Amino acid sequence: MDLKIEKSYWKKGYKNVVGLDEAGRGPLAGPVYAASVVIIYYKIKKINTSDLKIWQEIKFLTKDSKKMSPSSREHVFNLIKKCPVIEFAYASVDQKIIDKINIEKASHLAMKKSLDLLSKKIKFNLSKTILLLDGNRIMNPNLKIKFQQKAIIKGDNKIISISLASIIAKVMRDKKMFFWDKKYPKYKFAIHKGYPTLLHFKMLKKYGPCNLHRFSYKPVIESMKKHG
Repeated sequence: MDLKIEKSYWKKGYKNVVGLDEAGRGPLAGPVYAASVVIIYYKIKKINTSDLKIWQEIKFLTKDSKKMSPSSREHVFNLIKKCPVIEFAYASVDQKIIDKINIEKASHLAMKKSLDLLSKKIKFNLSKTILLLDGNRIMNPNLKIKFQQKAIIKGDNKIISISLASIIAKVMRDKKMFFWDKKYPKYKFAIHKGYPTLLHFKMLKKYGPCNLHRFSYKPVIESMKKHG
């Protein structure tokens, strides 16, 4: 994946082109994660040979996280952590808040939290920063985002900074679901990660929901009815 879109914004005078994406809108259980990624353009020109190899491998391997295997996502994430031209942050919103405010608002809140964390690493100039979001909507106006935003449909398949955010969010969410699998082993969260798979429906039918489930979701509501 190349830097075509980022370069077009750099030429327009934007110093910080921030890619944002989330993981976990579709599951019936667990948190939603989001990540913010900035590729620091001036560091690319000064990159040394060993770091250049890392950066080139990242560009070669990166694509929409949904099209990557778990091991490939993990590998790219480890490369991201070593790459000096990339700064990132991630954050999550748990299932209780998802039930309170709905998944779209929760996804945007997770993005806002990740952006706030990233802003502690990078000093964003208000007029020279643009946020690129995967999807068809910018962040909720109630979050009072000061930066210019642009929503891009299938951005995680077109723009490397969004794709990297997608990978980070997915890897970190999966790690969290492995953690929850140890606390709720009978639901097998390590296998389905909370998504509405046949296995997950089978476990819901057998045991009913646990505290990790999203109680505002229809399949979970139906399961509650059956289990009293």
